[in-house]
Amino acid sequence: MTRTLSFIALMLLASPAAAQNFQSTPLIDKAVAGFTGHAIGETGGARTAVDTRLKLATCPMVSLNWRTDSHDSVVVTCTDPQWRIFVPVMMPARPGLAATPTAAPVAAAKAAIVIKRGDPVTVVAGDGAFSVTRDGIATTDAAAGARVLIRVQDGKPPIQAIAVEPGKAMIPGAE
Repeated sequence: MTRTLSFIALMLLASPAAAQNFQSTPLIDKAVAGFTGHAIGETGGARTAVDTRLKLATCPMVSLNWRTDSHDSVVVTCTDPQWRIFVPVMMPARPGLAATPTAAPVAAAKAAIVIKRGDPVTVVAGDGAFSVTRDGIATTDAAAGARVLIRVQDGKPPIQAIAVEPGKAMIPGAE
């Protein structure tokens, strides 16, 4: 279901934002509210206001469409000059679940850290037939399967590896 609001273009052209070098984000907020039929923070409306720090080129005519059939966000598009932003929409609560307007999904469980900053680590690169190892010091914490930065030589930037177990990491793609 695609809807384009041409009256929004008239509102944008008549605004003081048209005289500026940047698109007015409050006007984008109003356009999204008109498109969804709901105010910011309401179920069915934008989760939050568009970030006022965005410096989008002034657009003579924007179009608004749903990103997907689930109506989870609105796509605000300008064709000349070309830019596009996605405005997340507050979804209605599903039966048995509480509505969380701006909360990010909570991770089920935080993975245990296997390599801690300052730990000595052996970095392995290679495959079953051939491998090279190098000792270094972890500069970040990492859980098994996560990326970790390891300093192998003073004065050089750290290398990136995948934490395997305490004291051991592998170079990505070298298994």
